Amino acid sequence: MEYINVFITGGAICLIGQILLDTTKLTAPRILVIFVVSGAVLQVLGWYEPLVEFGKSGATVPLPGFGYSLAKGAMEEVSKKGLLGILTGGLTATAAGIGAAIGFGYIVALIFSPKSIR
Repeated sequence: MEYINVFITGGAICLIGQILLDTTKLTAPRILVIFVVSGAVLQVLGWYEPLVEFGKSGATVPLPGFGYSLAKGAMEEVSKKGLLGILTGGLTATAAGIGAAIGFGYIVALIFSPKSIR
């Protein structure tokens, strides 16, 4: 049943993104930003945590999950270090993912011939 919950949650997030692409004039980068910000806002409001408990990686892997991780890390660090935690918490919580994205992006750029889009 856990796999079904993950599939439903991740699929619903993707469905929302596809509906936004098909029915609005929003570009893909703007939708990605909307997803990250919405994940952070939903975490601050306390509504994303129940989604994570239900959907597990279906809720944490997509882009709203990145916003959720940023907000959750910042909230935890603020409770430990005060206002300095606003700056350090989100980066600490997402450093592994950011580092992996940069590292794998660099490796792919070395292997393949990147072309600029005009």
